[in-house]
Amino acid sequence: METWLFDEFADAYDRWFMQNENVLLSEVLLVRHALRECGETLSVGCGSGLFEQILRSRFTLDIRNGAEPSAAMAHIARQRGMQVLIAPAERLTFPDGTFDTVLMNGVPSYLSELAPAFREAQRVLRPGGHLVVLDVGAEGSYGLLYRLAGQLGSWDHPQLQGCKPEVPYPLELAAHANWRTTPAKIEVLLQLGFKDPETFQTLTRHPAYSNRDVEEPCDGFDRGDYVAIRVERG
Repeated sequence: METWLFDEFADAYDRWFMQNENVLLSEVLLVRHALRECGETLSVGCGSGLFEQILRSRFTLDIRNGAEPSAAMAHIARQRGMQVLIAPAERLTFPDGTFDTVLMNGVPSYLSELAPAFREAQRVLRPGGHLVVLDVGAEGSYGLLYRLAGQLGSWDHPQLQGCKPEVPYPLELAAHANWRTTPAKIEVLLQLGFKDPETFQTLTRHPAYSNRDVEEPCDGFDRGDYVAIRVERG
């Protein structure tokens, strides 16, 4: 992960979510749905701890353990009540089998390779524990729009007029991501020995309209732009 990116844009990241509150709450509901009966949970790449704060305050789902490579993000997360280890997803210092669930929310697109981070999550999970991975899929409307904006170098390009959200995701964060399809992520997980994949989705409207209402999650990954993958440690 390019740590400098989130050190520099930590405030912009939070501000984007605050300006897209219905998108935020739709994603929070998806996280909550995928985390069912999560037990002792580690949030890897917890960022600013915004999701964890909302889950705790509105849904009594208390996730306090986090790992985050960006010192600027970790500082904000600690102010929100989290205990944060400053470390990349690929090099956690927790003992083997520490957690019932590992959450990676919005993390895969900022990893150069998936397998090392997924393998490390596998190591810190207890037998029968679950890894929950959530992210924008490269095949969805958001993924396609983010890649196009990154290639064009601006959200103000004429090709994007009438297509972009009212308040678009910070361009730097969109342009530096490694957007991957949901099947590609599942393939890596299965190759590492994880099993019984389940998928859930939200943000089924086009990005220009997805902030109009809060969506409840639904099964699958065929039409939602934000997708959760839940797998069991093999």
